[in-house]
Order: sequence, then C-alpha cells, then structure tokens
Amino acid sequence: MAYNVLVVDDESVIRARLKGYFEKEGYRVQQAQNGEQMWHEFNRQHIDLVILDINLQGSNGLNSGADGLSLTRELRSRSDVGIILVTGRDEAIDKIIGLEMGADDYVTKPFELRELLVRVKNLLWRISLVRQAEQKVIEQLEQKDDVIVFDGYALELNSRKLLHGDELIKLTKAEFELLAAFALHPQQVLSRERLMQQTSHRNQDVNDRTIDVILRRLRNKLNPDLFVTVHGEGYLFSAKVED
Repeated sequence: MAYNVLVVDDESVIRARLKGYFEKEGYRVQQAQNGEQMWHEFNRQHIDLVILDINLQGSNGLNSGADGLSLTRELRSRSDVGIILVTGRDEAIDKIIGLEMGADDYVTKPFELRELLVRVKNLLWRISLVRQAEQKVIEQLEQKDDVIVFDGYALELNSRKLLHGDELIKLTKAEFELLAAFALHPQQVLSRERLMQQTSHRNQDVNDRTIDVILRRLRNKLNPDLFVTVHGEGYLFSAKVED
C-alpha cells in the first residue's frame, strides 16, 4: 500500500510540483494551502507524513493565521505522524525551533526534489523502525504487572498513565518509556546506551544527549531526587518500587 503524504503550502505552484513528483514516485499525495485544509485532510484519512511550509499563513477559519511552527506543535501533540518542515530561511534558529516543536526533519528552499524524496524515504523508514521498537516495548510491559507504585506515584503500564494521588501527570511517549525503564530496574545504574535501547525514537540525530533532555523533563515533573546521576556511568532510579 502506497504511503499517503500531505503537502501543506500556501503556494499552489509548489503544491502542484510536489504532488506531481511524488505521485510519479508511487506515493499518494494530498494538498492543503492552510491550517484549516490541513486538518480537514488529516482528520478524514490516514496520513503517513506531512511536508509543511514553516512560513505558512492561514486563511479565515479554523487555525486562521497559524504558521508552520504552530501547526507543527499541534500536529505533534495529536499524532506521531512524520513531519518535514520546509523553510525559505537558512537560519539555524528556525530549524532548532522547528525540531523542538516536534518536526522530524527540515529542508531549505530552494531544494532539490531528489533531496526531499530521500528525506521522506529515510523518515518513513525510521518511523517503521520506531513502530517495531514500540511493539517490543508494549510486549515487555504486557509481561509485567499493570501498576508500579513508588514514592507516592502509581505508574500504570498498560494505560500509560502516571498518577500522584488523584493528580494525573501528563507524560510524552518518550518520558513514559524512560520512566518505565527506570521503574522496571530500580536501584540499578543504567547507562545512557541501555536507556536508549529501552526507548523508541526516530530522530536521526538521536544520541546520549537525548536521554539527558528527557530525564531533565522528568525531573521537572516528578520528585527530582528519584533520578540520581552516577558520573561516568549513567543514572540510578533511587525509589523503592512495589508491584
């Protein structure tokens, strides 16, 4: 089955160019010129990857005036769809912000269609690997008891929820997977490499810094003393857990 790509750009010439090229390469291609049309296409069918203009300007209606960065953040909050940002600016800050908002990759105008095709293929390949990794994580969690209790927190593995008393603490997928890895291996020093193996990801630039960033977010949401840095070795989850 062909992958379904959604091109979101307010320039009709660019949309037509990308549609023609990717359809010749065997992809299904949908088009949108603003945020409202993007959500219409996104909600009515399965989309595998979005090519989104970072300088997109919305029209009247839903998401009126929403630029590419805002739409990227909202897309990522709702879905794990692949996102490639297209920008006319070659400034590093735009790319960094785009990646922080949840984009997977970016390309700068003017770009070669062949380069964009390679980036699309690579991202879809990484997404397929992540889905395989996610399935392994799910299988591992299903073999464990459903709830792990520690330090006043209750981590529900099957429903992927973290409760602190009656409070529901929202976690991203990466944060949940890292916390689950710690909770399943308490009082053990886990290296960054081992923690990376316990979590799924698809960013091609993933390295041990990724674990540091996710851990920093967990420390901000939970008791930071639960996560002990063991210099030169990794991290230790200090809580005593009970199933």
